[in-house]
Amino acid sequence: MKGLLWLVVIAALAGVAWMIARWRRQWLERQAAAEARLASFIAQSGPVVAPPITSAPATAAAPAAQAPQERLLLDAAAKAGEAGEPALSIQLYAKLLSRYPQTTYASQARTAVAAQKKKLGHA
Repeated sequence: MKGLLWLVVIAALAGVAWMIARWRRQWLERQAAAEARLASFIAQSGPVVAPPITSAPATAAAPAAQAPQERLLLDAAAKAGEAGEPALSIQLYAKLLSRYPQTTYASQARTAVAAQKKKLGHA
């Protein structure tokens, strides 16, 4: 009987050791996957590029910083128009033109507003 008891104790200890090793391996795999996801995210975000040093005044740099915002408004308005929301599209184009009246997208926005007004008139 003592031999059977020792066999059960040894088997239980081996089972516990196996479970601890399995949990540790899974944890290491999760850590490696998390590091891979982080590396992928950093790679997708792109390299940080320092702006070139120029002797231009600070006011000249402001329109360059606004260009992505202008483009986002233009894209949002275009997508709203494609989604069948001409009123929202017109509002977004108006916001673009009111915030940035000298934008390079002004003619494109005005043309799109005219097209959206036609859609709104027929609806």
